[in-house]
Amino acid sequence: MTKDLTTGKIMPILVNFTVPLVLGNLFQLTYNAVDSIIVGHFVGKEALAAVGICNPISTLMILFLNGLCMGASILMGIQYGAKDYKTLHRQISTTMLSGVVFSFFLTLLCVVFAVPILHLLQVDASIMEMTRQYLRIIFLGLMFTFLYNFFSSTLRALGDSASPLYFLIISAVLNIFGDLFFVIVLKAGSNGCAISTVLSEALCCLFCIIYIQKKVPILRLGKKWLVFDSRLLKKTIAYGWASAMQQATVQMGKIAIQALVNIMGVSVAAAFAVVNRIDDFAITPEQNIAHAMTALMAQNKGAGKNDRMREGFRCGMILEIVYGAAVMVICQVFAGELMALFVKDEEVIGHGVIYLHLIAVMYILPAVTNAIQGFFRGIGDLKVTLMSSFTNMAVRVIAAAPMILLWNFGIEALPYSYLAGWVAMLLVETPLMIRIYRKK
Repeated sequence: MTKDLTTGKIMPILVNFTVPLVLGNLFQLTYNAVDSIIVGHFVGKEALAAVGICNPISTLMILFLNGLCMGASILMGIQYGAKDYKTLHRQISTTMLSGVVFSFFLTLLCVVFAVPILHLLQVDASIMEMTRQYLRIIFLGLMFTFLYNFFSSTLRALGDSASPLYFLIISAVLNIFGDLFFVIVLKAGSNGCAISTVLSEALCCLFCIIYIQKKVPILRLGKKWLVFDSRLLKKTIAYGWASAMQQATVQMGKIAIQALVNIMGVSVAAAFAVVNRIDDFAITPEQNIAHAMTALMAQNKGAGKNDRMREGFRCGMILEIVYGAAVMVICQVFAGELMALFVKDEEVIGHGVIYLHLIAVMYILPAVTNAIQGFFRGIGDLKVTLMSSFTNMAVRVIAAAPMILLWNFGIEALPYSYLAGWVAMLLVETPLMIRIYRKK
């Protein structure tokens, strides 16, 4: 159900809004991780490396689509907070129509250029064909990915973060059983995981549509779903472009890091695939807290309640730091056990443990940067989030390259480069945040 975030105590609102986001993303990460677990245990490290290599590429495309949804959701939150329902309806339909067209052409381009992309990433010849097949299947599901992200972002802008969780739970369960069926029963290898992922995403979209038609009156647009407003599209692009580029910048940096990792061999690539899954579990809740801050601040901006925006930032920062400290302890203490969940190969586990022991002590930094990102998105200043994210990833790649190519560091080069990137990001965005925070 939709919810007005412009009234009530802020800390309980942020917690109640964040918990479904965290649970939803944990289920999504779980069914992504299941791909790696099943492939690692039942197919082999070559297939595990292939899945890991494809992950940052497919995520880049998904985040680019999600950037459009996020930019639109900020506008929707402002319109909903201001009770401007006529504009809100036109915003929703315009975003949906333009997103469907864009995701169709993006899918076409990705399928056609899958092989050149993999060559740029220096993928080992022994796993090239396996990686190509997996990547093309995943690309065919981009339309479903957009539709789910669109419906989820719209519901969150209207104060409902719980409903998308239920769809993801069902989708995650279906994906797990699909993975087991395609990989173990049909012996479809990594392709089976890709097919299962696409099918589960399609079902997730269907559940969203059915729910909206039955339970969300404000989204029963009927023929208004076909209304297209070019003026609103331009405004959405202005917001969505910065958000999409910010997320795409982050993922491009990860792809550049992946290319450097691939040089170090299949075992390191497999370890990196696993630690990325674990890293997702660690970092995603921090991002969810930031998204909750964005939704709360956007609605209160529309309502003109600056004091609640300021208090929302303070409460969000507290939540970020508490969570960052907790996940730091978990990853430091249970690094070996976490790696063993995914793979049996001792060499792969050894590389992963080195990575996790180093990265764990740094998790407070992305907690702080995510809170600041949520602040800037909430006030609609997405250029700062783009600039700071670009700085983060550029410094990260620049730091990693000499450590790997010249100084012969192993996987430990990656946590050190991430530390450099997060520090640079804070140096860029903190002074701007303090200035705007005082003014508003």
